[in-house]
Amino acid sequence: MTHTILVIEDEAHILELLRYNLEAQGYNVILTDNGKEGLEKCRELSPDLVLLDLMLPDIDGIDVCKKIKSDEHLKNIPIIMLTAKSEEFDKILGLELGADDYITKPFSIRELLARIKVVLRRSKNETEENEIIKFGDITIDTEKHIVYKGNEILDLTLKEFELLKLLSKNRGKVLTRDYLLDKVWGYEYAGETRTVDVHIRHLRKKIEDDDKLPVYIETVRGIGYKLKDIGEGNA
Repeated sequence: MTHTILVIEDEAHILELLRYNLEAQGYNVILTDNGKEGLEKCRELSPDLVLLDLMLPDIDGIDVCKKIKSDEHLKNIPIIMLTAKSEEFDKILGLELGADDYITKPFSIRELLARIKVVLRRSKNETEENEIIKFGDITIDTEKHIVYKGNEILDLTLKEFELLKLLSKNRGKVLTRDYLLDKVWGYEYAGETRTVDVHIRHLRKKIEDDDKLPVYIETVRGIGYKLKDIGEGNA
């Protein structure tokens, strides 16, 4: 199967560098140099992956990422963000918005290709895992990427969904922040585990009756988090 990669990048030499190397790996490559056209191509073609520059001339990469992840038909398309910025704020923000990975310019083509393979492989594995997971009043439909609290559909981001699914598959086990970051984002971001805490906080607000007194997700001080082993209907 040939994967289609949409590259949204305003630097012409980087576009050509990426086109040459991605096509050499057998990928179908679509190029655009601005966010507006990138969104149009994303909606038109539904690519398998988006390489998205943070600094674009019209709509910046953060806003493009927001629009993709808020679109019901596009939200599961993985995104790797490209940027010349290296500040922790930008990395954390990109990941919190649902980007699957983040690489800073100048980057190694070999490293980028390796990350693309990891993200595509994880995306494929997720589509193959179709099951219903239940605990308390929470139901996770992994095929449809839907989470219910009782009969109400919860509005989770892709990363919140993946975190909840991973915790639920390891119910009762303590998962470290580093483990959660590595498994959910597909790459180990040393020292950037704060994004896990932010996502857990958002998750609690959505799945708990009172996020200040959580029933489901327990913090294990100094280590990480676990989903309590609560049976169906016993919240």
